[in-house]
Formats: sequence, structure tokens, C-alpha cells
Amino acid sequence: MTSADSPSSTGSADTVTPPPVPWSALVSAALLGTERRTPPVMVRPGRSAAAALLDAAAVSTVRRRAALRPALAADRPAPAPDDPRPVIPPAARRRLSLLLADRGGAGGSSRRGTAPDLTELLPQWLAAAQAHGYRAPEALLPALLDAARARTDLRPAALALAGPRALWLARFHADWKFALRATGSGAAPGAEDPEAVRRLWDEGLFAERVALLTAVRRSAPDAGRELLAGSWSAEHAEDRLLFLDTLREGLAAADEAFLERALADRSRTVRATAAELLSTLPESAFAARMAARAHACVSLAPGAAGPADPGIGVTPPRTCDEGMRRDGVAAKAPSGRGERTWWLAQLVEAAPLHRWSERFGGRAPEDIVALPVADGWRTELHDAWCRAAIRQRDPAWARALLGAPGAASEDAEGGSGGSSRDTAKLLTVLPAGERAAWVAGFIAAHGLADAFRMLGVCAVPWAEPLGRSVVDALDIARDAGSYPWSFSGVMGLAERCLDPAAADRLDMLTAVTDEPEGASPGSGGYWAEAFQRLVGTLRLRATMLAELADAPAAGKPDGASAPDGRPAAGTG
Repeated sequence: MTSADSPSSTGSADTVTPPPVPWSALVSAALLGTERRTPPVMVRPGRSAAAALLDAAAVSTVRRRAALRPALAADRPAPAPDDPRPVIPPAARRRLSLLLADRGGAGGSSRRGTAPDLTELLPQWLAAAQAHGYRAPEALLPALLDAARARTDLRPAALALAGPRALWLARFHADWKFALRATGSGAAPGAEDPEAVRRLWDEGLFAERVALLTAVRRSAPDAGRELLAGSWSAEHAEDRLLFLDTLREGLAAADEAFLERALADRSRTVRATAAELLSTLPESAFAARMAARAHACVSLAPGAAGPADPGIGVTPPRTCDEGMRRDGVAAKAPSGRGERTWWLAQLVEAAPLHRWSERFGGRAPEDIVALPVADGWRTELHDAWCRAAIRQRDPAWARALLGAPGAASEDAEGGSGGSSRDTAKLLTVLPAGERAAWVAGFIAAHGLADAFRMLGVCAVPWAEPLGRSVVDALDIARDAGSYPWSFSGVMGLAERCLDPAAADRLDMLTAVTDEPEGASPGSGGYWAEAFQRLVGTLRLRATMLAELADAPAAGKPDGASAPDGRPAAGTG
């Protein structure tokens, strides 16, 4: 070939080989767009800049791959496992796609407007779909895994809906490995297969061992405890703590001996957890020891009017002896608390509640709580009883300590009386209906200022009396000219927790009202927006539930499935 025949001498743009362009420059141009940045490539006549950029990216990709060293082909992965559950109905499938697409939120805007917050409805949608026994379509598995990765609160429900096919898919994407850690590599063997149980317990990853212990504990509590006891001394302290926590489910008197041994553990947190678990066994030797110590400090004493008007006398322990420390009593008090007060609180919290009736002459819990407490010990004593009622799940004592919801409650939510009690946790001990009625009465008497956490522990959807009391309190706050932003948290809860059937009844609250004298400027419009958003969200929730109730034909396969059981193209 002569120099005249050389491509470089022809001057033709079509035959000149363009110089290599760094991959990062191509990516930058693609991200910004060819209209905003001229791509660093040669653009031939008749070709668009975007096409030239894609051509250059294709050439660069081939060049990069050509530099790879040859390697043996990997084995083809096994097909994804089957999921026999019915796929969600078509309308619900479209709804899930919208919910997943909107999980980034509305950006940094401080004013929400009237549109429902879809990110807050996704957990409720997942729970409802799981209750129907549906599975997610294969095409949405990547988006579900991404959502679960971004929000840990979604993981249990999202992975349950995604099912075994999502776990199969997670093996091929580093960002989804959390799904394998959260659920283990597969279904845990049951107690009926002791060889498989022992093999997984000896060889499995930590998450797999926790899942295995939990599963065995549910079906055969004694076998689960013995499995843990066999390797207890060889486990790391942090692992022992988490393993010990699995014994909460199905805890029984048969676990007492193992927990007593755990009281001598090297780890302080393990000892404390063992003591807490033992305190929930009212007939255990531990409970008897703590009751004896607590009763020595708290007793019936003559009141100001003599024996006919008794009260409660308190004498805190003078020292934290070796026996108390072995039983989980922390000797060092937190900053700001006296040692003797701290020791007393721990003893009373761990003592069985049913034995206080014996200590106080057969009195019922409400009668004991009503007794006057001498020398300013009432708050400390009652707070310790509150923690005991939560730990021991004793409704009678929780009811007595809560009192009437309409009564003045300086102790509620750690109020001005110096109380550390957690009213919301105490409410969880009551049955759901009674809990909702108590909170409704509290709101009617005291308003919403201290009710946010209480509302958060009430069953969803809220019972009618509770829902009505919340809406009435919000309406009263608007009429009083209150700042609407002060109630945004309660309004958000109402959007998620009110019964959707209440939407039509609340329509009258969506109009803009005259602002009362002294109201925050523009508050009327904000309140109207908030109520419009509330009504719109309730109607959307009703639609979502109706879409899930539209059951698909039995056995109808999901159109996104590939014939060999693998997710169709485009699903990861």
C-alpha cells in the first residue's frame, strides 16, 4: 500500500480512527446530556451528538473487555426456586410500582400540600399484602430489594412479600446481600431433623444460627435451649447476648436452671439479660430472692391518723452486697441518682408483682397504688412498679398505675412530677380495645400535647372512640388558632391510622375557615391543606385495600416468569 492509499492521507472523516476517549469523560457527558455539554467524540456529518456518544461508549466497552484475561466460564446458576403463592392482583401490582417509585419522598419542601405521602403508606401496603398471602411479581423484586436496603423498617415485610426468589436474586448483587444476612440462606431445619440442626448450628453464619435457634425454640423450646447450652461457653459475649434474647419466646420454668447459670456470665450485659428473663418467671428462685429483698425495703406503715389510716413506708437498702450484684443489681448509680435509690428501684422492678398483695394484707393493685407513700418515695416506688408491670406484662397492675385517663396526670410521659415512667409502654400491657379507650379519654381531658407516643402504640386502624377524639382535638386546635405545624406529627399518624371509612365524615373539615383573632397568619390555609391531605390519604388507603381484595384467579401464573423458573429479562 502506498502512502496515497493510506487512510490517514485521504482526509476522509469516515475513515479516520478517533483517538481513545477516557471512560470517565464519556460518563460525564452522558450524565449531563449532549445538549448541555459537547461530547468529547468526533461527530460525523448526518449523525447526532447523542448517537456519536453512544458509538464511542460501545467502542470503549469493547476495548475495555479486550484487555481482560481469559477465564473459565462459571457454572450456570440453578433456576430460582418456585413460589406457590398467588401473585398480587394487577391493580395492586400497579399500586406497588407507584409506591416503590415514590420512596424518595417529595424533596426538601417544607410544605407538604394536599397530596398523600406515599412513602408512609408503603409499610401499611406491605402488611396488608402479606395478610392476603400474596407474593410480589418478579419484575418488582429488584425495586423491593432496593427499598428494603434503604429502609430497615421495611425489611421483614418486604422480604416476606418478595419470597424465596428475591433471596435467589440477592446472591448476584452485592447491594442485596443484606437479604441473605437477614433471613439466612434458606429455611431453617426443624427440630424433627436433629442432624441438619446440629450441622447448621456448628457451621452456619451468625444470622443463620439465630434464625435456626428461633425456629427450633418455637417448635421445641427445650431442644432450642439445649442447643444453645451445648456451645454456650465457646460463644462470643455479644453472640451470647443475642442468643439469650431468643429465649424470650416461650420462656418457661424449664429455662430457669440455664438462666441461673447465665447469672455468673463474664459479660455484664448477659448477666443483666438473664436477670431480666428470670424476673418474668414469678415462681423462680430468683423472683423469690428479689421479692424478699424488695419486701424488706417496702412495707405497710401506720399513717398520720394511726393504724386505721395505713400508708407505705420505704427504707432503701444500705449496701449492694455480693448476692445482689450476682442477681443483676448494678452497684454504680447513673449520674444524678443516689445509690440507695438506684438499688431500691432495681429490687422493686425485679420483684414479682403478685406478691405485693400478700405484703399489703391481701389488697388489690388499685388499693395498693392508692396508699400514701411516706417521705417522698411515691414517684420512685410507682415508677419501679410501672417498669415491673411492663416487664411482667401484668394488666391489673398496669391498669392500677395508669389510673383514670381523665385525672390530672403529671406523671404521664415523664411530666413535671419528676417521673421516669413510660406511659406508652405501660399502655401496651392492656388489651387493644381498652388501650384505645384509655388514650381517647386522655385526649378528651388533656388534649394532644402529651398523646403522640400513646397514639403510636394503639392498634391500627384506630377504634372509633379514639379516632373521633383525635379529630375533635385537631378541630379544637384549629378553632383556637394554634400553629398547625405543632400538630404535624399527630396529623401524620391520623393519615396512617384512622379508619378509612371516616373519610366522608371528615369532608366538612377541608374548607378554609376564618382565622380567629391572634391566630398565626395563614394558619387557616395550612389547616385546610392538612385536612384535605388527611381525607385524600384515607380514601387512597381504602382504594389500596380494595385493590388487594380483588383476588386473582387461583393458580394464575405471573406473566413475568421465565419458562425455566428464572426471573424474566430485566429483573436483575
